[in-house]
Amino acid sequence: MGEEKLQLADITNLDFTTVIWIAAPIMFTFVALEWIFGSKKYPNLYNSKDFLASLSIGLGNLVLNGFMKLGMFTVFLFFFNLAPFKIPHTWWSYVACLIVLDFCRYWAHRLAHEQRFWWSTHVVHHSSEHYNLSVSFRLSWTQNLKIVFFLPVILMGFHPLVFFIVHQIEVLYQFWIHTELIRKLPAPIEYVFTTPSHHRVHHSVNERYIDKNYGSTFIIWDRMFGTFQEEDEPARYGITKPVNSYNPFVLVFHEWAEVGKDLIRARSFRQVWATLFGSPVDKHKADLAMEAKRKAKAEKKRAKAAAKAEAAVSKKRVA
Repeated sequence: MGEEKLQLADITNLDFTTVIWIAAPIMFTFVALEWIFGSKKYPNLYNSKDFLASLSIGLGNLVLNGFMKLGMFTVFLFFFNLAPFKIPHTWWSYVACLIVLDFCRYWAHRLAHEQRFWWSTHVVHHSSEHYNLSVSFRLSWTQNLKIVFFLPVILMGFHPLVFFIVHQIEVLYQFWIHTELIRKLPAPIEYVFTTPSHHRVHHSVNERYIDKNYGSTFIIWDRMFGTFQEEDEPARYGITKPVNSYNPFVLVFHEWAEVGKDLIRARSFRQVWATLFGSPVDKHKADLAMEAKRKAKAEKKRAKAAAKAEAAVSKKRVA
């Protein structure tokens, strides 16, 4: 490729969503098979309203990405042309890009759980209290903000075509790990790759499972950076502060709304920073504790009023 710059016209004739559309019928077939055969063993595997919410969010994401495709091409093309050297478009560039991109996805995923701003782009994926293949459709309509975490891959000189194809492979890989039906696989696979067992842990709200197993395709990053957790107890799914809604717009934007409210209430830069980049788990636990305290106070007040009323009745009977 030399020093020649890649032009937008060189890639806009390529439809990078083709892989997803080809895979869609296969994915729906497996969802149907999982529902038919899996529901016998796991009665709570699917919920019709929950499934429709996942489907709506997934379709909305596909439509949105279609509209944003040209903008994404432009951004990645700009940074590709800034790269000091270009990696040849060969078979091994796909392998190298997969490893590098998966490493970046690990950190993007980890930050999406550790900071509220990025959690707002990801929370919808964890909002279901069920765990099945359709949950993989729950990809936020604001997830493209995480493009910043993938720009280093382009700056390394990987061709945009290589990047987009590998990125789609990574996204498609996520599909099969969202299931209860596949239990633990042979040890070598479990050690290197992210499996359904690992990802069930990740989607769990069990105290010891929270914020574990961020790996997309490879689980080795979690083993390296201390976020790995073996599946050794039944998982409970959802988020620490349930949404209690099947409305796709509520599911996608509820956390953004909460962040906005907290920003309005913030009175200092420190509070603004904590709101945007503090831990969502800590914030939600604090909210739940405050709500529990409020309910306990109201119950105590109600009991006191009831006791007072009972005392008044007893006094009247004596009189």
